[in-house]
Amino acid sequence: MKNLYPPMLAALLLPQLPAMAGHLRNAHSSFITTRTPDPTEFVSGVIKTASGEALPGATVFIKGSFIGTSTNHLGQFRLGVPFENGPVTLVVSYVGYDSQEVELKAADNTLSIALTPSATLLNETVVSASRIEENILRAPVTIDKLSTQQIEKVSNPEILGGLGQLKGIDVSSASMLFTSVSTRGFNTAKSERVVQLVDYMDTQLPSLNLSPGNLVGIPELDMESIEIIHGPASALYGSNALSGVILFNSKDPFVYEGLSVRLRGGQRSLLDGQLRYAKKLTDKLAIKINASSFQANDWIANNFEATQSSANPAGSLLGYNAVNRYGEYGYTFMPSQQLPGGTNAELYGKTAYMPGFTEQDLIANDNRTSSYRLQGAVAYLLREDLKLTVEAKYAEGTATYQNISRFRVKGLGTTQYRAELKSSKGFLRLYSTEDFTGKSYELNQLGSLLQDSPTADGGTVSYAQQFYATYNAAYSQARRAGAPVETALAAAQQVAGATQLKTSDSRFTTLREQIIGNKTPGVGAQQYFNSFLNDISGQRNFQLTNTGTSLVVGAAYREYRLGSNGMLFKDTEDKRIRNYEYGAYGQLTQTLLEERLKLAFAGRVDDFKNFKPAFSPRASAVLSLGENKQHNFRASFGRAFRSPSQTEQYFYNDIRTGVLIGNIGTGFQGYNLALFNSPQLLAAAQSNPAVLQPYEYNIKPLKLERVGTVEVGYKGAILPKVYLDASYFRSCYNDFIGARTFVGNTDGSRPTPQQLAAGYSTAYTNQSQPTRVLYAYYNNDQEVRTQGVTAGLTYYFKRALNLTGNYSLNVLDKSNLPEGFQTFYNTPKHKYNVGATGTIGNFSYNVNYRWVQGHLQEMPFATGSIKDYSTTDAYLGYSLPKLSSTVQAGISNAFNTNNVQVFGGPQIGRLAYLGLRVDLK
Repeated sequence: MKNLYPPMLAALLLPQLPAMAGHLRNAHSSFITTRTPDPTEFVSGVIKTASGEALPGATVFIKGSFIGTSTNHLGQFRLGVPFENGPVTLVVSYVGYDSQEVELKAADNTLSIALTPSATLLNETVVSASRIEENILRAPVTIDKLSTQQIEKVSNPEILGGLGQLKGIDVSSASMLFTSVSTRGFNTAKSERVVQLVDYMDTQLPSLNLSPGNLVGIPELDMESIEIIHGPASALYGSNALSGVILFNSKDPFVYEGLSVRLRGGQRSLLDGQLRYAKKLTDKLAIKINASSFQANDWIANNFEATQSSANPAGSLLGYNAVNRYGEYGYTFMPSQQLPGGTNAELYGKTAYMPGFTEQDLIANDNRTSSYRLQGAVAYLLREDLKLTVEAKYAEGTATYQNISRFRVKGLGTTQYRAELKSSKGFLRLYSTEDFTGKSYELNQLGSLLQDSPTADGGTVSYAQQFYATYNAAYSQARRAGAPVETALAAAQQVAGATQLKTSDSRFTTLREQIIGNKTPGVGAQQYFNSFLNDISGQRNFQLTNTGTSLVVGAAYREYRLGSNGMLFKDTEDKRIRNYEYGAYGQLTQTLLEERLKLAFAGRVDDFKNFKPAFSPRASAVLSLGENKQHNFRASFGRAFRSPSQTEQYFYNDIRTGVLIGNIGTGFQGYNLALFNSPQLLAAAQSNPAVLQPYEYNIKPLKLERVGTVEVGYKGAILPKVYLDASYFRSCYNDFIGARTFVGNTDGSRPTPQQLAAGYSTAYTNQSQPTRVLYAYYNNDQEVRTQGVTAGLTYYFKRALNLTGNYSLNVLDKSNLPEGFQTFYNTPKHKYNVGATGTIGNFSYNVNYRWVQGHLQEMPFATGSIKDYSTTDAYLGYSLPKLSSTVQAGISNAFNTNNVQVFGGPQIGRLAYLGLRVDLK
């Protein structure tokens, strides 16, 4: 296992220890002096429906404290309650039912509490929308929540894949366990505009600023709920909450005690095991342990369409560049670059392709995807409403990730440490995250380096050189023999193809392992980074008046320590790159008209090492009508931003054929790549530099991406058992970050004609040459406007049957966009879900049908259109209460439709499983 790194967290904690120790000592002393150490008395009973059905998973809390528990399979609970200060009030809650308060003056072991369905259908509370607890119906923005029971019924192998059943959410799976989620457009395979949090800790990889799905997150057994904010959220969450927030809330060991085990097995050699154990060791001390292991045969991408950059269409006799073939070299025949074996003037200007390797070829027997997670936490109640939590996590996984290429992330993972002091009035939180790469490798580099390898140890002729020399000679020989062009081309491909490195050759296995094991850019395909993210944040809530005025204030500081030994960033082994950002926020809320009108204004200021400060405001209003406030109308305006990722800022990766480079200096001046491929123009520029002007590029230094969004919506019960959540939004985006390939000097200056000529002759062989092919990031000046509608309808017929349906419309406004402008919108115009869920006696079930319209996807790896696709997912559980067990069966994509969610990604097929869950309380 990776070495853990507690000194980093210690470095964060040390400056705070004197103040924290004094605060905790005073708090603890106060607790000791105001309480008599009388033995805790226990209360117990059963929570059920009005018709007498048990409610497993209902929560029971002492009002105003962190002391609580949850019910078992039979709806039973047992809770230690201190009565030395007089009567206590128990708060009993269950999703979809009215919470009930029960006052107790003494211990009672015969409690029987019946909950009734909520008059407004949903009594759920959320904390993410306003960073304080509030009813979901009155949240100021569009927000969804999955409860523990709903999470258990998700049949997708990756929990984020199940979020596609919700309205307005786009899911993109680059492989079985690497899933990206986005809202309101601009979908990618790496979720860089949606912040993913576990208990408010960022799950991103510090080196890349992306969240690898739930690959290194928490197991489903420990998920109490998932909350999803749609749209801009920087006013409370800062950088990168451009399109939303996903918050995973884990289970409190004080509330959810016991041992839970879940085992699943199924198609594609699926083996999935999860274990959770939580125990209150005393009334004040509790522990929690989580462990999980997942393995299956991964999905493999096999799209053999021609890429947009291919000089020839698919099926061409000259060959072509396919999306999921790697190392697909193209050679353009020119008089100045004549190969031995013949004179082929009729081929001048044409490109012949050397067939590359498929994804299956390169991954070989390494197609197992996996996820291993281990977590331990200790929680201590300093007072009934003041809790200290310390935890450590280790997670690693193997999957395929897609960005500028496809990467086999093998043993990619994180270690994370957290210390948190939390009360009903606020928190102080510190955490540290370290990422590591294991033995991950890039498929494009692997394929190309295999083609560039010598045909024999110590040799000087590569497989690519041998292929084209043989190709040229075979073509010439066929033409001299009188064969037509088509026949000669076919003969050349056949003869040259016989000289290629074959996957069946023992040398292929040897070279593959050597290249995968080599970290040197341009020589090996192995990826390497090892960076740290240190974060400290605090928040305090104030009730300013008794007339509904409240204030939330908070601040955060974040530091990155980037390390790659010069293989991803321009760092060194003993000197990491330091980057930082910090900010402060506040939110003022006022309720009026007998709490039927809630007004709120939030604002946050963030500053950065490399960028100007940013201000993110949000103003909102929620009007609640009806006898039970069951009709809730909301309106909001907000601005958000995304800071460039660490790679966009500090990238420096020289892969010999070019340099991938960040852009936080003075920008870049260079030339169109097409110019670099024209020796005639380069020769003319020696005497007249003015001929280069039409090909000039000027790229300014990076700045923040920004969006402004107006939203209106309704959430409530339109009929006694019918719940509607609908919204309309309109957004304007500015300064979107993209990337461009051009010719320039690595220091950002514009090459002279002489430098261009020198660079042309050594571009792919001399890494010391300042003039290179560069791939750099830039902000697009074009404003992009979008709008959309979401609507979700739920009919709560009875506990045995709830019918759901939702529809999402996303529209890209092209009226102001120039022809051919790339927006990277990547979002279907129409999509919808229909489903049913319920509980009948010991049976529980969930079935959902999802349809997504085909659309254009402009990805860094490849651009193309994906077709309409649909998926049918189902779950069935049978509870055995006396055995504290549930037999489970699930299936995703039941009809095995060709479900391609990412252009260049795999077809996601059927996956069925059987399982058993045991819960011992």
